[in-house]
Amino acid sequence: MLLGQVAGKVWATKKAPNLTGQAFLTVEVGDRLLVCADCVGAGEGEQVLIATGGAARIAAGADVPVDAAIIGIIDP
Repeated sequence: MLLGQVAGKVWATKKAPNLTGQAFLTVEVGDRLLVCADCVGAGEGEQVLIATGGAARIAAGADVPVDAAIIGIIDP
């Protein structure tokens, strides 16, 4: 798992049918930027917990093709 800070939203005009209704956010993790499926309703500037790989697919749903998912919001 990773800790990061939400930087903004990602807008996709077309996406795979399995991603319909899924929100995506950009998250700063160290010196890199990840695109993450938002499973918890995180907002810009919040610190979040991110699952990657198979754990991200489980968090987002069985047939959702994602590599990173926000699974928690860290309280200040």
